[in-house]
Amino acid sequence: MTSTFNAKEFLATLPTPANGTPVTVAFGDGIGPEIMAASLKVLMAAGARLKLEPIAIGEQVYKAGNSAGIEPQAWESLRRTKVFYKAPITTPQGGGFKSLNVTVRKSLGLYANIRPCVAYAPFVATRHAGMDVIIVRENEEDLYAGIEHRQTQDVYQCLKLITRPGTEKIIRYAFEYARAHGRSKVTCFTKDNIMKMTDGLFHKVFDEIGAEYQDLDKEHWIVDIGAAKLADNPQQFDVIVMPNLYGDILSDVAAEIAGSVGLAGSSNIGEHGAMFEAIHGSAPRIAGQNKANPSGLMLAGVQMMAHLGQPDVASKVHNAWLAAIEDGIHTYDIYEEGQSSEKVGTMGFADAVIARLGRKPRTLKPAVYDDKPIVLATGLRGTTVREEKKLVGVDVFIDQPGGLAADIAKKMNGPITAAFDGLLRLDMITNRGVKVWPNGLPETFCTDHWRVRYMAAEGKSLNNATIAELLRRLAVAGTDFVKMEGLYTFDGKPGYSLGQGQ
Repeated sequence: MTSTFNAKEFLATLPTPANGTPVTVAFGDGIGPEIMAASLKVLMAAGARLKLEPIAIGEQVYKAGNSAGIEPQAWESLRRTKVFYKAPITTPQGGGFKSLNVTVRKSLGLYANIRPCVAYAPFVATRHAGMDVIIVRENEEDLYAGIEHRQTQDVYQCLKLITRPGTEKIIRYAFEYARAHGRSKVTCFTKDNIMKMTDGLFHKVFDEIGAEYQDLDKEHWIVDIGAAKLADNPQQFDVIVMPNLYGDILSDVAAEIAGSVGLAGSSNIGEHGAMFEAIHGSAPRIAGQNKANPSGLMLAGVQMMAHLGQPDVASKVHNAWLAAIEDGIHTYDIYEEGQSSEKVGTMGFADAVIARLGRKPRTLKPAVYDDKPIVLATGLRGTTVREEKKLVGVDVFIDQPGGLAADIAKKMNGPITAAFDGLLRLDMITNRGVKVWPNGLPETFCTDHWRVRYMAAEGKSLNNATIAELLRRLAVAGTDFVKMEGLYTFDGKPGYSLGQGQ
């Protein structure tokens, strides 16, 4: 298929059930039209009760001048159907184009990304026969909040946002998913030995909510050693829940070590809708060549059918897919001489699955779906408990090329702090997070981006007027400040980190 592919003409060739569930469909870019056509052909042949609404998204919309990659009428369809079956898209490089995947997930509140990573040994090459891991990735927060700034000539910033309500939702979903699918253990990966507040919150909430699930085993790993163990011995894991960035990276790693990223589908679930997609990209280099493996999108379609309350179709398609894989009917990406029996193209694989509808695999574990719903989080703790918040200091970030920390301290102390009659003191200066004043080390490498910390005197607290006056005086003194962060205590506990070396 090429860029001339006509979605409406293709959809007209499919069965049209009288009472189909409305589903928004996007054929995407690159290999998207090919694998979506193959996947829909299989689903409908299996008796899927769907009413399909095609929308245009991705490259053609970007190139028409829409930096979001999606038009208003497409949003209308998504908000009406609340179910999105999406092929991969291409986001143009440069030009300020935003990731459509992230936009849809966040705009519709699709906070849970579920990615099954399963090995199909001996029929698909893998070093980890028996691997069957579910990655549950938080979908809306973390560094994927997409809040970035260039602050100086040399320094760029990306904000990592972790919220208690967002964390509670994803942790609760992971435990409910495990319980609903007969899983026995939930593992949490974070880096809270370094990011003690953000990842620390994720770990804390995991422990709090996990205590409510006495029927499930719980464990936590620091993400680096956890990732190493996942790559070396994935059989020791069952369901893994992670913040956004770690989950994005490690779900791809897990899918690849299981057999191929091309075999992995995913679902994105929220209170107001769901999106189903393959985890791989649009692969424009093989587009239109009838080579692409439709399995990832096809298995995402299986997840969609289970979500829509059609477990009969989900089981039928998944088992036929397993039978095709077991019979050695493979696309080029997983074809292996001596193991595979036939190399097929995109639509050829779809036809092989259709020919096996009604069959179950002989060796691989048959798929069984029911209509048991996953309980979504309600009654979030984060919205009900308010702690006493006090402003006790401020970090002022300045752009100062060259110079020494001692010179900056002299400029930003003295008359500046004296004007506040003992209320404020200059506490610390850091560069790239490392304390360079007082008592910094001459070996520390510094850039043009400095954090200058002012703290309230012992037993005192500040207000916004104090901070505004401080910034005014710094501006009069010719200080090029690029950002400030208030330093707060919550019920007397610091809500800010120390400088490295402090």
